[in-house]
Amino acid sequence: MTEAWEASVEAKIQDAIQRGEFDDLPGTGKPIPGRGAPYDEAWWIKSFLEREALPSDLLLPTSLQLRRRIEQVPDEVRDLPTEQSVRDFVGQLNVQIVAWLRSPGDGPRIAVRPVNTEDVIRRWRAERARPEVTVTVTEAVTAVRPSRRGWWQRWRRRRG
Repeated sequence: MTEAWEASVEAKIQDAIQRGEFDDLPGTGKPIPGRGAPYDEAWWIKSFLEREALPSDLLLPTSLQLRRRIEQVPDEVRDLPTEQSVRDFVGQLNVQIVAWLRSPGDGPRIAVRPVNTEDVIRRWRAERARPEVTVTVTEAVTAVRPSRRGWWQRWRRRRG
């Protein structure tokens, strides 16, 4: 039974080749990606993430994803325009953290605590209060411009 099935499949493939249905397929004449590389059980997951331009963090357990987000809070809130938007951001993150703490799923048991909103606001204010350093073009050019004397002239002058 399987031989007859294989023969019919092979016959259909040959008919399609003769009709030209396999001509102009994407990847024609190109090597098969990953050929010759060591076998990786998660090759299809990695290729999906790469093809869809998704971050690899999606593969992490929820506790580690939350931990990463907590670490990235200062960078995330840095460009937010108002204190209320910072509070909203931290509040949404804390809602996710509390939901995970109430019913942790699979994965490693990692200590994850809600983010202290007031600490984040304090850092956000301090960063915004820092004066920005502005350098004019002429200051930058004079700071970078090398000395006109050669090194031997400077050396001779010091030895003097």
